[in-house]
Amino acid sequence: MKKRIISAVVASAILIPIIVLGGKYFAIGMGVLGILAYRELLNLKENAREIPFFIKLIGMALMLLLIFSEFDGFKVIYGLSYKALALVLLLLYIPTLFYKNNVYTTREAFYLTGIVLLLGLVFNSFILVRSLSIYQLIYLIVICAVTDMFAMFTGMLIGRHKLCPKISPKKTIEGSIGGSLIGSTVGVIFYINLVGDFSIKLVLFTLLLSIIDQLGDLFFSKIKRENEIKDFSNIMPGHGGVLDRIDSLVFVVLTYLIIISYI
Repeated sequence: MKKRIISAVVASAILIPIIVLGGKYFAIGMGVLGILAYRELLNLKENAREIPFFIKLIGMALMLLLIFSEFDGFKVIYGLSYKALALVLLLLYIPTLFYKNNVYTTREAFYLTGIVLLLGLVFNSFILVRSLSIYQLIYLIVICAVTDMFAMFTGMLIGRHKLCPKISPKKTIEGSIGGSLIGSTVGVIFYINLVGDFSIKLVLFTLLLSIIDQLGDLFFSKIKRENEIKDFSNIMPGHGGVLDRIDSLVFVVLTYLIIISYI
């Protein structure tokens, strides 16, 4: 418990100023988190083959290119352009032709491409949302934090029916409903006080984001279960790795950008 508290305090002392400052400081912070998350996914047990170190460096460079792509305007996928996406495919696929004895196969190329695109898009999306407004970013964080907290509390109090026992045995349907109701309510209150006006659309998409939050949590829990690990890493003692901390936010930030592009 002591380690958990200390690591949480240290992480907060680093992240809060970065979020408040925004701009290049926030972008650099997202780049660092992207590199740590990249390492966590490369270390998964299911990635049986060892990807050559040089290819890992290329993948990391391409991921950073995507993260730092133009995020002040909407391109193909918000900040990402055709050129950046095409470069990822070319530089990760073509090298498979020059490595012999199955050192770097198309299987690893597809695997690495998935990692680069996922992390590049997600952390680029965080930068984009922060560039729009610090309160919009905090709005998303509030939804995820409150939903997760009250899903756990509600599940402990009245949880009877398992939600996805093969993925996360402790999660219950009652906890999920309670978490979404309270998480979306708190999210709406935060939004109308610091971001924008109240509307039925706001209530509906906040509820949707709360549900997506739980799906994101389950998705990353499924990755850990398939790879027989408890945490993605131990960079934060008692809390796990970067992906353990942002798992819920990953799907939420992507969904939010889709929503605001149509509203």
